[in-house]
Amino acid sequence: MHNLELILTLSAGFSAALVFGYITHRLGWSPLVGYLLAGVLVGPHTPGFVANRQMAEQLAEVGVILLMFGVGLHFHLKDLLAVKGVAIVGAIGQSAVATMLGAVTAHAFGWSWSAGVVYGLALSVASTVVLVRVLSDCGTLHSPAGRIAIGWLVVEDIFTVFVLVLLPVLFAPSAGGGGIALAAALAMVKLVGFSGLMLVGGPRVLPGLLQKIAETHSRELFTLSVLAIAMGIAAAATYFFQISMALGAFLAGMVVGRSDFSARAAAEALPLRDAFAVMFFLSVGMLFEPAQALRAPGLILATLAVILIGKPLAALAITAAMGHGPKTALNVAVALGQIGEFSFLLAALGIQIGALPAEAMNPIVAGAILSITLNPMVYRAVPRMLPLVRDWRRARTVLEVGNEPTATPASHRAVVVGYGPVGQTLVRLLTDRGIEPTVIEMNLETVRRLQAAGIRAVYGDVNQHEVRERAGVGSASSLILSASGSATAVEAIRGAREMNPQLHIVSRADFLRDGDALRKAGADEVFSGEGEVAMAMTDSILRELGGTPEQLDAFRTQLRQRLFRSED
Repeated sequence: MHNLELILTLSAGFSAALVFGYITHRLGWSPLVGYLLAGVLVGPHTPGFVANRQMAEQLAEVGVILLMFGVGLHFHLKDLLAVKGVAIVGAIGQSAVATMLGAVTAHAFGWSWSAGVVYGLALSVASTVVLVRVLSDCGTLHSPAGRIAIGWLVVEDIFTVFVLVLLPVLFAPSAGGGGIALAAALAMVKLVGFSGLMLVGGPRVLPGLLQKIAETHSRELFTLSVLAIAMGIAAAATYFFQISMALGAFLAGMVVGRSDFSARAAAEALPLRDAFAVMFFLSVGMLFEPAQALRAPGLILATLAVILIGKPLAALAITAAMGHGPKTALNVAVALGQIGEFSFLLAALGIQIGALPAEAMNPIVAGAILSITLNPMVYRAVPRMLPLVRDWRRARTVLEVGNEPTATPASHRAVVVGYGPVGQTLVRLLTDRGIEPTVIEMNLETVRRLQAAGIRAVYGDVNQHEVRERAGVGSASSLILSASGSATAVEAIRGAREMNPQLHIVSRADFLRDGDALRKAGADEVFSGEGEVAMAMTDSILRELGGTPEQLDAFRTQLRQRLFRSED
């Protein structure tokens, strides 16, 4: 029965998420809205089938771990240090404002000030899952605003860990200053110890382990090894150090991200990440009680105002005050205007220790659902909101010519897949013409040799979205698939075309018959070994028969059109 219940929860949850996600996508909304509605539908507070909420929450925890590990892969330590100033000040300042606003709101509805402070703390921390999904969907995860927002949330997560440790001590009957100080000191020691272990010891162990696994040339073993690292370190962070699994997975990802395996790990080892992330939104929807929301709409609306107005305004003021342009400040502020997983943890703990009334959970869940629903829409509207920023005329000059780094012109970017004889010739040609190529290669030693020679190279499979993204296909002008293997090139071409519709794609085909499939997938030009051999041999024979240069040129053109015809 237990196994059947798990299967029913998965099948019903994913099916409902698929239907509602598709509907909301067609309506122009974020699919996240559909996932939340699906959770309400299969939850215990609506008629019909009821999924197992405990199972859904456990599966959602796996999604959070994998998602945070993936964020860590792309978020290097230097990125965190680069935004440490605004992240630390911003996280502390915004948390203080949100806590104060939440406390005032709760007190206005008849709660005690202590309950209000805990309620405000629950509203102060944004959802990492939602933030990453919104930034990824909008293509701004690695922008200046994205790096600041991620660093901001890392600080918030660390702060929340301390709150989770201190709350039971604060509300214990015999709580005293010595107990609180001891608990805080112990939490700090554990956090510093785990971070030091990961950032100092991790690079000495994990890359070597992945190197040994990669040498087996087994994709299954490599996938399994990275999943074991992500899940194992996340579990160890909680079991041995009482640190959140999400933060442990993030640090594990940062260590792996500093190695040559980061792109391949993101591409091959996280195939279940998105599916389990969907379970997170389903589990949130399952917590919502519509009947209770109808009985107390005022508290929900006030809570939503704190989340959608109070928190973003505080973040906007702090980010702008620290010298960032209006675009970055507004993107950071809006991205943080939601709540999620840590809010539920704080609320659940508060209810458990008697710091919050039992009815506190539903307005927090309602606020989470509504803010998660509205956040992607509001974030996409940021460009239309920019003119409303005060002193925008002066700020526009800063935005257009100042703080934000400019991208390398697309005309100077080319991505070459494969570094065999053909790839080597192409890279040499591009370099001689002043174009800096990026090479995607599955041979790790070749990648390291190219990097040592000053040529940008990415280790991984071009068929994987993360590898193409890491190589810069989205902003490149040309993609050249020089390696053999036409069957696998179709997916790479299709994915590259979706990332960059203006991309000029040149592909190599093993046989002439493969050309049509590659062109249908989106290749602009296709060349095959069979065709080139036929061209060379025909040219040789015509020369031997005494053909004139004009005849040779005309025949070459005719033969090339016949051999490499494109379907127009």
